[in-house]
Amino acid sequence: MLTVACDTGPLHGPATGIARATAGLVDGLAEHDVAVIPYVVSYRAQLSAGTRRLALPASLALRAWGRFDRPRADRFVCGADLVHGTNYVVPPSSLPRVVSVYDCWALDHPDLVHSDVRLAMRVLRRSIATGAVVHTSSQATAERLRAHFPHADVEVIHLGSTPLAAPPAAPSRRLADLVGSRPFVLAMGTIEVRKNLPRFVRAFASANLPDTSLVIAGGDGNDRPALDAALAELAPDIRSRVVLTGRVDDGDASWLVHRARVLAYPSLDEGFGFPILEAFAAGVPVVASTEGSIPEVAGDGALLVDALDTDRLAAALTRAVVDDSERTRLVAAGRVRVGAFDWANTAERMVALYRRVVADSARS
Repeated sequence: MLTVACDTGPLHGPATGIARATAGLVDGLAEHDVAVIPYVVSYRAQLSAGTRRLALPASLALRAWGRFDRPRADRFVCGADLVHGTNYVVPPSSLPRVVSVYDCWALDHPDLVHSDVRLAMRVLRRSIATGAVVHTSSQATAERLRAHFPHADVEVIHLGSTPLAAPPAAPSRRLADLVGSRPFVLAMGTIEVRKNLPRFVRAFASANLPDTSLVIAGGDGNDRPALDAALAELAPDIRSRVVLTGRVDDGDASWLVHRARVLAYPSLDEGFGFPILEAFAAGVPVVASTEGSIPEVAGDGALLVDALDTDRLAAALTRAVVDDSERTRLVAAGRVRVGAFDWANTAERMVALYRRVVADSARS
Protein backbone atom coordinates (compact mmCIF):
# COMPACT_ATOMS: atom_id res chain seq x y z
CA MET A 1 0.00 0.00 0.00
CA LEU A 2 1.17 3.50 -0.83
CA THR A 3 1.14 5.96 2.07
CA VAL A 4 0.92 9.68 1.31
CA ALA A 5 1.36 12.52 3.79
CA CYS A 6 -1.16 15.09 2.57
CA ASP A 7 -1.50 18.71 3.66
CA THR A 8 -5.10 19.05 4.84
CA GLY A 9 -4.58 22.58 6.17
CA PRO A 10 -7.03 24.05 3.61
CA LEU A 11 -9.80 22.01 5.24
CA HIS A 12 -9.34 23.90 8.51
CA GLY A 13 -10.10 27.35 7.12
CA PRO A 14 -12.73 29.07 4.92
CA ALA A 15 -14.43 27.00 2.23
CA THR A 16 -12.17 28.18 -0.59
CA GLY A 17 -11.58 26.53 -3.93
CA ILE A 18 -8.36 25.00 -2.60
CA ALA A 19 -10.32 23.54 0.32
CA ARG A 20 -12.70 21.94 -2.19
CA ALA A 21 -9.77 20.61 -4.18
CA THR A 22 -8.17 19.11 -1.08
CA ALA A 23 -11.40 17.55 0.14
CA GLY A 24 -12.19 16.07 -3.26
CA LEU A 25 -8.71 14.59 -3.55
CA VAL A 26 -8.62 13.09 -0.05
CA ASP A 27 -12.07 11.58 -0.48
CA GLY A 28 -11.08 10.18 -3.87
CA LEU A 29 -7.89 8.59 -2.55
CA ALA A 30 -9.98 6.64 -0.05
CA GLU A 31 -11.28 4.58 -3.00
CA HIS A 32 -7.75 3.51 -3.96
CA ASP A 33 -5.03 1.48 -2.31
CA VAL A 34 -3.61 4.61 -0.68
CA ALA A 35 -3.31 5.46 2.99
CA VAL A 36 -3.39 9.17 3.79
CA ILE A 37 -1.50 10.75 6.68
CA PRO A 38 -3.12 14.19 7.07
CA TYR A 39 -0.86 16.97 8.31
CA VAL A 40 -1.07 20.72 8.84
CA VAL A 41 1.39 23.58 9.30
CA SER A 42 -0.55 25.64 11.82
CA TYR A 43 -0.59 26.22 15.56
CA ARG A 44 -4.12 27.61 15.46
CA ALA A 45 -6.18 25.00 13.64
CA GLN A 46 -8.43 22.71 15.66
CA LEU A 47 -7.42 19.33 14.32
CA SER A 48 -9.48 16.24 13.67
CA ALA A 49 -8.31 12.91 15.06
CA GLY A 50 -5.26 11.49 13.31
CA THR A 51 -4.06 14.78 11.81
CA ARG A 52 -0.42 15.57 12.51
CA ARG A 53 0.81 19.07 13.23
CA LEU A 54 4.26 20.10 12.05
CA ALA A 55 5.90 21.69 15.09
CA LEU A 56 6.59 25.10 13.59
CA PRO A 57 4.26 28.10 13.24
CA ALA A 58 3.31 28.68 9.62
CA SER A 59 4.89 32.14 9.41
CA LEU A 60 8.23 30.84 10.69
CA ALA A 61 8.01 27.75 8.50
CA LEU A 62 7.57 29.82 5.34
CA ARG A 63 10.50 32.03 6.21
CA ALA A 64 12.73 29.04 6.94
CA TRP A 65 11.68 26.90 3.97
CA GLY A 66 12.16 29.73 1.52
CA ARG A 67 15.87 29.84 2.38
CA PHE A 68 16.84 26.44 3.81
CA ASP A 69 15.99 22.76 3.53
CA ARG A 70 15.31 22.69 7.25
CA PRO A 71 13.45 21.86 9.35
CA ARG A 72 12.43 18.74 7.48
CA ALA A 73 9.00 17.22 7.86
CA ASP A 74 10.30 13.65 8.06
CA ARG A 75 9.77 12.94 11.76
CA PHE A 76 6.23 14.31 11.65
CA VAL A 77 5.19 12.20 8.66
CA CYS A 78 7.05 9.00 9.51
CA GLY A 79 5.61 6.03 7.67
CA ALA A 80 4.84 8.01 4.52
CA ASP A 81 6.21 7.17 1.08
CA LEU A 82 5.60 10.66 -0.31
CA VAL A 83 4.61 14.16 0.83
CA HIS A 84 1.95 16.11 -1.06
CA GLY A 85 1.62 19.84 -0.39
CA THR A 86 -1.90 20.65 -1.60
CA ASN A 87 -1.64 24.45 -1.32
CA TYR A 88 1.49 25.72 -3.15
CA VAL A 89 3.79 24.75 -0.25
CA VAL A 90 5.45 21.41 0.41
CA PRO A 91 7.93 21.13 3.30
CA PRO A 92 11.53 19.98 2.88
CA SER A 93 11.83 16.22 3.25
CA SER A 94 14.04 13.31 2.30
CA LEU A 95 10.89 11.76 0.87
CA PRO A 96 9.76 12.44 -2.70
CA ARG A 97 7.43 15.44 -2.88
CA VAL A 98 4.51 16.67 -4.95
CA VAL A 99 3.16 20.24 -4.71
CA SER A 100 -0.14 21.44 -6.16
CA VAL A 101 -0.20 24.80 -7.94
CA TYR A 102 -3.58 26.11 -9.09
CA ASP A 103 -2.65 29.41 -10.73
CA CYS A 104 0.41 31.62 -11.22
CA TRP A 105 -1.17 34.92 -10.24
CA ALA A 106 1.18 35.43 -7.27
CA LEU A 107 4.23 34.55 -9.38
CA ASP A 108 3.12 36.89 -12.16
CA HIS A 109 1.96 39.73 -9.87
CA PRO A 110 3.93 39.59 -6.59
CA ASP A 111 3.09 43.23 -5.89
CA LEU A 112 -0.64 42.44 -5.79
CA VAL A 113 -0.60 39.70 -3.14
CA HIS A 114 -0.19 39.55 0.62
CA SER A 115 3.32 39.25 2.05
CA ASP A 116 2.51 35.74 3.34
CA VAL A 117 1.68 34.68 -0.22
CA ARG A 118 5.00 36.07 -1.43
CA LEU A 119 6.72 33.97 1.23
CA ALA A 120 4.84 30.92 0.00
CA MET A 121 6.02 31.61 -3.55
CA ARG A 122 9.60 31.73 -2.28
CA VAL A 123 9.07 28.29 -0.75
CA LEU A 124 7.56 27.06 -4.00
CA ARG A 125 10.60 28.25 -5.94
CA ARG A 126 12.95 26.43 -3.59
CA SER A 127 10.82 23.28 -3.60
CA ILE A 128 10.89 23.09 -7.38
CA ALA A 129 14.62 23.82 -7.42
CA THR A 130 15.20 20.93 -5.00
CA GLY A 131 13.20 18.39 -6.99
CA ALA A 132 9.54 18.63 -6.01
CA VAL A 133 7.19 17.50 -8.78
CA VAL A 134 4.40 19.98 -9.57
CA HIS A 135 0.76 19.08 -10.06
CA THR A 136 -1.30 21.74 -11.82
CA SER A 137 -5.08 21.69 -12.19
CA SER A 138 -5.04 23.00 -15.76
CA GLN A 139 -2.89 23.08 -18.88
CA ALA A 140 -3.04 26.89 -18.79
CA THR A 141 -1.41 26.95 -15.36
CA ALA A 142 1.17 24.39 -16.45
CA GLU A 143 2.20 26.61 -19.37
CA ARG A 144 2.55 29.65 -17.12
CA LEU A 145 4.49 27.63 -14.56
CA ARG A 146 6.92 26.34 -17.18
CA ALA A 147 7.54 29.94 -18.20
CA HIS A 148 8.74 30.59 -14.65
CA PHE A 149 10.45 27.21 -14.18
CA PRO A 150 11.50 25.79 -17.57
CA HIS A 151 13.03 22.66 -16.07
CA ALA A 152 10.24 21.81 -13.63
CA ASP A 153 8.61 18.38 -13.69
CA VAL A 154 4.95 19.38 -14.19
CA GLU A 155 1.91 17.13 -14.58
CA VAL A 156 -1.59 18.36 -15.39
CA ILE A 157 -4.45 16.62 -13.60
CA HIS A 158 -7.83 18.28 -13.75
CA LEU A 159 -9.90 18.43 -10.59
CA GLY A 160 -13.40 17.01 -10.25
CA SER A 161 -16.77 18.64 -9.93
CA THR A 162 -18.82 18.50 -6.74
CA PRO A 163 -22.35 19.84 -7.18
CA LEU A 164 -23.58 22.17 -4.50
CA ALA A 165 -25.90 20.77 -1.87
CA ALA A 166 -29.58 21.18 -2.63
CA PRO A 167 -30.52 24.78 -1.88
CA PRO A 168 -32.70 25.59 1.10
CA ALA A 169 -36.28 26.52 0.36
CA ALA A 170 -35.45 30.07 1.42
CA PRO A 171 -32.21 31.96 2.10
CA SER A 172 -31.28 33.38 5.45
CA ARG A 173 -33.35 36.39 6.49
CA ARG A 174 -30.32 38.65 6.06
CA LEU A 175 -29.70 37.48 2.48
CA ALA A 176 -33.38 37.65 1.57
CA ASP A 177 -33.50 41.27 2.73
CA LEU A 178 -30.40 42.13 0.71
CA VAL A 179 -31.30 40.38 -2.54
CA GLY A 180 -34.99 41.17 -2.71
CA SER A 181 -37.26 39.74 -5.41
CA ARG A 182 -35.60 40.90 -8.65
CA PRO A 183 -33.86 38.45 -11.00
CA PHE A 184 -30.12 38.72 -10.46
CA VAL A 185 -26.73 38.11 -11.97
CA LEU A 186 -24.35 36.48 -9.48
CA ALA A 187 -20.61 37.03 -9.08
CA MET A 188 -18.98 34.96 -6.33
CA GLY A 189 -15.53 35.19 -4.76
CA THR A 190 -13.33 37.29 -2.54
CA ILE A 191 -13.16 40.92 -3.64
CA GLU A 192 -9.58 40.82 -4.89
CA VAL A 193 -7.87 42.25 -7.96
CA ARG A 194 -7.84 38.91 -9.74
CA LYS A 195 -11.66 38.76 -9.77
CA ASN A 196 -11.97 41.88 -11.97
CA LEU A 197 -15.12 43.08 -10.20
CA PRO A 198 -14.78 46.87 -10.70
CA ARG A 199 -14.67 46.38 -14.47
CA PHE A 200 -17.57 43.96 -14.32
CA VAL A 201 -19.64 46.44 -12.32
CA ARG A 202 -19.12 48.94 -15.15
CA ALA A 203 -20.12 46.27 -17.67
CA PHE A 204 -23.29 45.56 -15.71
CA ALA A 205 -24.08 49.27 -15.66
CA SER A 206 -23.85 49.51 -19.44
CA ALA A 207 -25.81 46.32 -20.10
CA ASN A 208 -29.47 46.71 -21.00
CA LEU A 209 -30.89 45.02 -17.90
CA PRO A 210 -33.15 47.52 -16.12
CA ASP A 211 -35.06 44.87 -14.14
CA THR A 212 -32.04 42.82 -13.03
CA SER A 213 -29.77 43.13 -9.98
CA LEU A 214 -26.11 42.27 -9.61
CA VAL A 215 -25.28 40.28 -6.47
CA ILE A 216 -21.61 40.11 -5.44
CA ALA A 217 -21.10 37.41 -2.82
CA GLY A 218 -17.70 37.24 -1.17
CA GLY A 219 -15.55 38.59 1.60
CA ASP A 220 -13.49 41.76 1.39
CA GLY A 221 -10.06 41.59 -0.18
CA ASN A 222 -7.45 43.87 -1.67
CA ASP A 223 -9.76 45.24 -4.40
CA ARG A 224 -12.52 46.54 -2.14
CA PRO A 225 -11.39 50.20 -2.50
CA ALA A 226 -11.45 49.94 -6.31
CA LEU A 227 -14.85 48.25 -6.18
CA ASP A 228 -16.21 50.99 -3.95
CA ALA A 229 -14.89 53.59 -6.41
CA ALA A 230 -16.60 51.82 -9.31
CA LEU A 231 -19.87 51.67 -7.36
CA ALA A 232 -19.63 55.38 -6.58
CA GLU A 233 -19.52 56.13 -10.33
CA LEU A 234 -22.89 54.49 -10.97
CA ALA A 235 -26.13 56.33 -11.49
CA PRO A 236 -28.34 56.03 -8.37
CA ASP A 237 -30.91 53.73 -10.03
CA ILE A 238 -28.16 51.30 -11.08
CA ARG A 239 -26.27 51.52 -7.79
CA SER A 240 -29.46 50.54 -5.98
CA ARG A 241 -29.44 47.25 -7.93
CA VAL A 242 -25.91 46.22 -6.95
CA VAL A 243 -25.87 44.12 -3.77
CA LEU A 244 -22.78 43.17 -1.76
CA THR A 245 -23.58 40.29 0.57
CA GLY A 246 -20.16 39.69 2.13
CA ARG A 247 -19.13 36.09 2.74
CA VAL A 248 -22.06 33.67 2.69
CA ASP A 249 -22.43 30.20 4.21
CA ASP A 250 -22.90 27.03 2.17
CA GLY A 251 -26.69 27.13 2.29
CA ASP A 252 -26.93 30.72 1.10
CA ALA A 253 -24.26 30.09 -1.55
CA SER A 254 -26.27 27.18 -2.94
CA TRP A 255 -29.46 29.24 -2.92
CA LEU A 256 -27.73 32.08 -4.78
CA VAL A 257 -26.27 29.84 -7.48
CA HIS A 258 -29.51 27.95 -8.08
CA ARG A 259 -31.61 31.16 -8.20
CA ALA A 260 -29.22 33.25 -10.31
CA ARG A 261 -30.25 34.25 -13.80
CA VAL A 262 -26.58 34.10 -14.83
CA LEU A 263 -23.30 33.34 -13.06
CA ALA A 264 -20.59 35.87 -13.98
CA TYR A 265 -16.94 34.83 -13.75
CA PRO A 266 -14.93 37.70 -15.31
CA SER A 267 -11.60 36.89 -13.63
CA LEU A 268 -8.19 38.07 -14.79
CA ASP A 269 -6.81 34.62 -13.92
CA GLU A 270 -8.12 31.34 -12.54
CA GLY A 271 -6.49 28.00 -11.91
CA PHE A 272 -9.68 25.98 -12.25
CA GLY A 273 -13.10 27.49 -11.58
CA PHE A 274 -15.37 25.43 -9.32
CA PRO A 275 -18.20 28.03 -9.48
CA ILE A 276 -18.44 27.51 -13.25
CA LEU A 277 -19.01 23.78 -12.82
CA GLU A 278 -21.41 24.38 -9.94
CA ALA A 279 -23.46 26.69 -12.15
CA PHE A 280 -23.42 24.13 -14.97
CA ALA A 281 -24.69 21.45 -12.59
CA ALA A 282 -27.43 23.80 -11.36
CA GLY A 283 -28.58 24.60 -14.90
CA VAL A 284 -27.45 28.24 -14.75
CA PRO A 285 -25.91 30.01 -17.78
CA VAL A 286 -22.38 31.35 -17.36
CA VAL A 287 -20.61 34.43 -18.70
CA ALA A 288 -16.87 34.23 -18.08
CA SER A 289 -13.54 35.56 -19.23
CA THR A 290 -11.02 33.94 -21.55
CA GLU A 291 -8.24 34.11 -18.94
CA GLY A 292 -6.29 31.33 -17.25
CA SER A 293 -7.96 27.94 -17.07
CA ILE A 294 -11.48 29.24 -17.67
CA PRO A 295 -11.78 28.26 -21.38
CA GLU A 296 -10.26 24.86 -20.55
CA VAL A 297 -12.91 24.18 -17.90
CA ALA A 298 -15.91 25.95 -19.43
CA GLY A 299 -15.50 24.74 -23.00
CA ASP A 300 -18.60 25.62 -25.03
CA GLY A 301 -20.77 25.75 -21.91
CA ALA A 302 -20.21 29.47 -21.29
CA LEU A 303 -20.09 32.76 -23.16
CA LEU A 304 -16.39 33.63 -23.02
CA VAL A 305 -15.22 37.24 -23.35
CA ASP A 306 -11.95 39.15 -23.04
CA ALA A 307 -11.74 40.14 -19.35
CA LEU A 308 -10.60 43.67 -20.25
CA ASP A 309 -13.35 44.39 -22.79
CA THR A 310 -16.15 46.07 -20.85
CA ASP A 311 -18.40 46.46 -23.88
CA ARG A 312 -18.19 42.79 -24.81
CA LEU A 313 -18.76 41.75 -21.20
CA ALA A 314 -21.91 43.89 -21.18
CA ALA A 315 -23.13 42.43 -24.49
CA ALA A 316 -22.52 38.84 -23.38
CA LEU A 317 -24.25 39.47 -20.08
CA THR A 318 -27.30 40.96 -21.79
CA ARG A 319 -27.47 38.04 -24.20
CA ALA A 320 -27.23 35.44 -21.42
CA VAL A 321 -29.98 37.13 -19.41
CA VAL A 322 -32.57 37.90 -22.10
CA ASP A 323 -31.97 35.54 -25.06
CA ASP A 324 -34.01 32.42 -24.21
CA SER A 325 -32.62 30.30 -27.05
CA GLU A 326 -29.06 31.12 -26.02
CA ARG A 327 -29.87 30.37 -22.40
CA THR A 328 -31.24 26.97 -23.41
CA ARG A 329 -28.12 26.21 -25.43
CA LEU A 330 -25.80 27.24 -22.60
CA VAL A 331 -27.65 25.18 -20.00
CA ALA A 332 -27.57 22.06 -22.19
CA ALA A 333 -23.88 22.49 -23.05
CA GLY A 334 -23.02 23.14 -19.41
CA ARG A 335 -24.71 19.96 -18.22
CA VAL A 336 -22.64 17.97 -20.72
CA ARG A 337 -19.45 19.79 -19.82
CA VAL A 338 -19.69 19.20 -16.07
CA GLY A 339 -19.61 15.45 -16.69
CA ALA A 340 -16.02 15.72 -17.95
CA PHE A 341 -14.70 16.54 -14.48
CA ASP A 342 -14.85 13.51 -12.22
CA TRP A 343 -13.14 13.10 -8.85
CA ALA A 344 -12.67 9.35 -9.39
CA ASN A 345 -10.59 10.08 -12.49
CA THR A 346 -8.69 12.81 -10.61
CA ALA A 347 -7.79 10.40 -7.81
CA GLU A 348 -6.81 7.63 -10.23
CA ARG A 349 -4.46 9.92 -12.12
CA MET A 350 -3.05 11.38 -8.90
CA VAL A 351 -2.26 7.90 -7.58
CA ALA A 352 -0.45 7.14 -10.86
CA LEU A 353 1.55 10.35 -10.38
CA TYR A 354 2.43 9.39 -6.81
CA ARG A 355 3.64 5.96 -7.91
CA ARG A 356 5.70 7.45 -10.72
CA VAL A 357 7.34 9.99 -8.38
CA VAL A 358 8.12 7.34 -5.77
CA ALA A 359 9.59 5.01 -8.43
CA ASP A 360 11.68 7.81 -9.92
CA SER A 361 13.01 8.66 -6.46
CA ALA A 362 13.95 5.05 -5.78
CA ARG A 363 15.94 4.92 -9.02
CA SER A 364 17.82 8.16 -8.38
